[in-house]
Amino acid sequence: MTLRNHYRSLTLLFALALPCMASAADYAVQPSGSTLGFTSSFQGSSFDGQFSKWTAAISYDQAKLAASKFDVTVDLSSAKTGDSDRDSALPGADFFDTAKYPQAHFVTTGFRQQGSQVIADGNLTLRGVTKPVSLNVTFKPQGSGATLDVSGTVNRLDFGVGGGQYKDTTVIAAAVKVTAHLVLTAK
Repeated sequence: MTLRNHYRSLTLLFALALPCMASAADYAVQPSGSTLGFTSSFQGSSFDGQFSKWTAAISYDQAKLAASKFDVTVDLSSAKTGDSDRDSALPGADFFDTAKYPQAHFVTTGFRQQGSQVIADGNLTLRGVTKPVSLNVTFKPQGSGATLDVSGTVNRLDFGVGGGQYKDTTVIAAAVKVTAHLVLTAK
């Protein structure tokens, strides 16, 4: 094979590979119908909470997981559980410490297929601590948009959430389930 033919072969191979390297579809999150929440337990009783202020940049295509990405920023002072004592404690130094750490941030590092389940691997930064977190992903296309549901479990103690007397896991469980339901429209 001459150098010229080798160059042509490489050019053709690159041109054929370009469609495979295309980016995932970008989506805008519709606040109406979208939620970002958490579930934990206090003295053995389960409670739910939600964040009312957060942003999410979503690029996703199940056929192009390598090109997909989630980037989520959460305003921690927007956490509400429906209990005034708990809601006033969450922004404090023992929990989220929003005076020092007003936001949490999750960004994916990759996606993988585990059987029929897609897993989003990423890094969560909370209270100045960054740790790996994996989330189950369910994506359902609907017309020009989609719904995206994610869920996973975070150990609050890994991030220093629940200091002082609240480190005791018999009072507040260490495991916190995180869930999101996003209504998406194509950009």
